[in-house]
Amino acid sequence: MIVQDVLYGIYERRLAAFLTPERVPRHVGVMLDGNRRWARLKGEDSAHGHEAGAANIIPLLTWSEEVGVEIVTLWLLSTDNLKRSAQELVPLLTIIEKVVDELAAAGRWRVNLVGARELLPASTAARLDAAAAQTAQVEGMVVNIAVGYGGRREIADAVREMLLEADAAGKTLAEVAAAVDPQAIEAHLYTRGQPDPDLVIRTSGEQRIGGFLLWQSTHSEFYFCEAYWPDFRRVDFLRALRAFAERERRYGG
Repeated sequence: MIVQDVLYGIYERRLAAFLTPERVPRHVGVMLDGNRRWARLKGEDSAHGHEAGAANIIPLLTWSEEVGVEIVTLWLLSTDNLKRSAQELVPLLTIIEKVVDELAAAGRWRVNLVGARELLPASTAARLDAAAAQTAQVEGMVVNIAVGYGGRREIADAVREMLLEADAAGKTLAEVAAAVDPQAIEAHLYTRGQPDPDLVIRTSGEQRIGGFLLWQSTHSEFYFCEAYWPDFRRVDFLRALRAFAERERRYGG
């Protein structure tokens, strides 16, 4: 293991040396996938996998901070996940609350909530809101916490909010329809005011986006990693950044 660690250290340094500021993505989205499958391989329950995955979040943010990433979006809980049994969902929500509390207590990053908080238990929503409020003035890297998040839900919520604002302003249906364009919808997304993700990473070998940042990822580069999220290492992160840096981005399709 010592020899392997030394070799990985050398490899990591080579990967890091390849990166230059202009090659580093400003915004990285991460789909933290594979916790349950990782736990099954260990003969453990799902909660054990989610705890191991939660323990890997601060290392990821540290790696991101080191290379100059400005925004990281972490998909911790989808709207579909909310349909799981209470036996699995309650421990998972507790783990999420704990890790978000730890991020806020660190005082290094600005926590921003992304998702339909009205779908969450009131106690969980309150904990997340408190973390966001605690870090509102932090000038460090922005960490979007996607909990109760679904891409279709986000777009629907954006359109709904836009319509309610128009109704409150007394606009006619024709006026509302004339004002609907991509920019108007973007102004009501959960991530409004932020640049779209340059790079989206999904762990566990799955090669689909599953509705993550559905609107925002139109021009994103995707990197699919075979490792389950609890096993995702700094070298895996640097490989993703190297792959991003080597690609020629084509915004026109």
